[in-house]
Amino acid sequence: MKRTFLVDLFWKVHPWIYRASGGKLLGRLANMDVLLLTTTGAKSGERRTTALTSFEDAGRHVVIGSFLGAPHHPGWVHNLRKQPRVEIDFGAERFEGHAHEAHGEERERLWARAVAIQPDYRRYEANTTREIPVVVLTPSAESGTTAA
Repeated sequence: MKRTFLVDLFWKVHPWIYRASGGKLLGRLANMDVLLLTTTGAKSGERRTTALTSFEDAGRHVVIGSFLGAPHHPGWVHNLRKQPRVEIDFGAERFEGHAHEAHGEERERLWARAVAIQPDYRRYEANTTREIPVVVLTPSAESGTTAA
């Protein structure tokens, strides 16, 4: 898949459809679950919501900052580096969480899982010189899930 106007438009409209349906519509794409990640803009301070494919790992959600192999990281990665507190919508549940980038053995293990689930990640990796971020989203202990 390449970034085009239609692809970008799809990802902009996706969160509204997802949220309105409680994740029943567009809750699964490319053999992966979809979640909505809300971050705080690194420069603007505004809340930004992005639909991302994900997989679960020991009660946490893992997302990949591939940006289809673009030469730069997606904006949400920059936002998380500045402010790792996030809000996650997964299906009909919404909860607070904390994000961290995986490194070393953790990244290798999670990257291997991501590629096994969605082999296109290898192609995206080959199309860029940057290391594609693997981000782990951990629900906050005090955060109870609520209906979105």
